[in-house]
Amino acid sequence: MTTTMTGEGAHEAAPLPGVPRPASEAISTDDCSIVSRGLTKRFRGGQVAVDDLGLAVPRGSVFGFLGPNGSGKTTTIRMLLGLMSPTSGGCEVLGRPMPAGLGAALPKVGAVVEGPAFYPYLSGEANLRRYDAADPTADPRTVRARVGVALDRVGLGAAAGKRYRAYSLGMRQRLAIAAALLGPRELLVLDEPTNGLDPQGTREVRSLIKEIAADGTTVFVSSHLLAEVEQMCTHVGVMRTGRLVAQGPIASLREGHAPRVRVESPHAAQAASVLNHLGLADVRTGLDEVTAELGAVAPERVVAELVGDGVAVRGFAVLRPSLEELFVGLTGEGFDVDG
Repeated sequence: MTTTMTGEGAHEAAPLPGVPRPASEAISTDDCSIVSRGLTKRFRGGQVAVDDLGLAVPRGSVFGFLGPNGSGKTTTIRMLLGLMSPTSGGCEVLGRPMPAGLGAALPKVGAVVEGPAFYPYLSGEANLRRYDAADPTADPRTVRARVGVALDRVGLGAAAGKRYRAYSLGMRQRLAIAAALLGPRELLVLDEPTNGLDPQGTREVRSLIKEIAADGTTVFVSSHLLAEVEQMCTHVGVMRTGRLVAQGPIASLREGHAPRVRVESPHAAQAASVLNHLGLADVRTGLDEVTAELGAVAPERVVAELVGDGVAVRGFAVLRPSLEELFVGLTGEGFDVDG
């Protein structure tokens, strides 16, 4: 289903309750495109799909909503867009409470949920014209210009007359995004936008998302692919079995994890002695290699001390935790790294 939706206005919001976030992260909810408080969805039979969710998505960010399949991401998106009612709690989109503010908020939200759906025998342009005709706020006198701009924006201007069934998977996904961008949007919501795409299609969609964000649109991207989130997102929220376990800028999430140094040397035992003398923690010795937590010691000092003590240094690196390591630590389970 492709849902084209789009709000205005903002009002003061209370601080979010008890959401795990890095201490360096201080976002006012007045500066957020999406806010939720205690958002919960419980299905018949007692299954809790989303549990006490408190999101804060900064305006202008590319926010990666990350979690394994089945962690509650799509259910959350459906509640944010008014496609599903929460059991308890609430949310605001572009400063409007949902679902009461649907009429005011959705004209400025574009969304692609659960994949594109178009008529295969119609061209890309003809399909977009039908989407545009379904929008009661759209002026039919300017449909040609709107559709042309949307197609050009996603790089499909040259393929406007081509039938949809002849489009590649990447082109189909870009057409779905074009449908979501037929009008001015402040927020774009994409549910697994690169799912099932080949590497070329993935690169095309990733590049498009960055371009849209550069124009000032907030982009909310649900994904289970770590590599995609790391390459295109500025902020993340991490889900585990329906609960939000962390959120904030990717750089801030890394701040809480100490970097390590790796020294490659044929004198591993001697190198380990130097690192211990410098006060580095968790020194581990391997075959021609030593690693340790860097702490507050400058890397330059470590190298100088090693060389000064006559340790032959073949290689030296400062290792920071990968996104995969961070999120496996947060969720206790694995993610798809690259699909």
